[in-house]
Amino acid sequence: MPGAKYNIIYDNLRGKIEEEEYEFQSMLPSEHQLVEEYECSRNTVRRAIKQLADKGYVQSIHGKGVQIIYQPMEQAEFLLSGIESLKEAVARNNQKYVTKVICFTELTVDKKISRRTSFPEGAKIYYIQRVRYIDGEALIIDHNYFLKSVVRDLTREIAEKSVYEYMEGPLGESIVTTKRKLTVEMITELDAKCVDMKGYNCMAVVSSHTFNAEGVMFEYTQSRHRPDKFVFYDQAQRVK
Repeated sequence: MPGAKYNIIYDNLRGKIEEEEYEFQSMLPSEHQLVEEYECSRNTVRRAIKQLADKGYVQSIHGKGVQIIYQPMEQAEFLLSGIESLKEAVARNNQKYVTKVICFTELTVDKKISRRTSFPEGAKIYYIQRVRYIDGEALIIDHNYFLKSVVRDLTREIAEKSVYEYMEGPLGESIVTTKRKLTVEMITELDAKCVDMKGYNCMAVVSSHTFNAEGVMFEYTQSRHRPDKFVFYDQAQRVK
């Protein structure tokens, strides 16, 4: 299948770039060389390279070829341009993590919760507080609100593993769009109690509204990060 072929090429090239076989600011082999190496069509190679460009690994330079622009990041990397779970993010960065659920309850949305989350009043939701330990340190506390009609039969055990895996696996849901807001806020009593603050008095906060394929907002999350370990990366292209 052509789709499977260009994905295989993308994964292979991405691995070589991440392992610095192709170094920062060096050039990828020519299109002709890649066609011969992978025994495929030019269009298949071009689709793989487009994926690399979309993910911020390479940039096509007119008249020269395709340049590597990827640089490995020393700190934990979370991507603003995509939707990924913490489990996926730490796996991509070769880190170890543990999630501890400190609160798991079911609520009916009232006026106060509706203002905070944008869920309609009267909706049934799960409210979860999760402390995230990365490489042994408590660095993040998440306040998760999930719509019960979409994230059906959620349990504490699932929340300690991966809610997104559960949704995309057993529930067969599609997670499509998220809108995020980044702020810096003073720590709360709960932050101070649950996170290894190391003397910091503020938190980097990411608030997100996430939608499924039907356009239903099924999640509102406020993710509160210790500021010295908070690094988000994005990429953008200027459109004239």
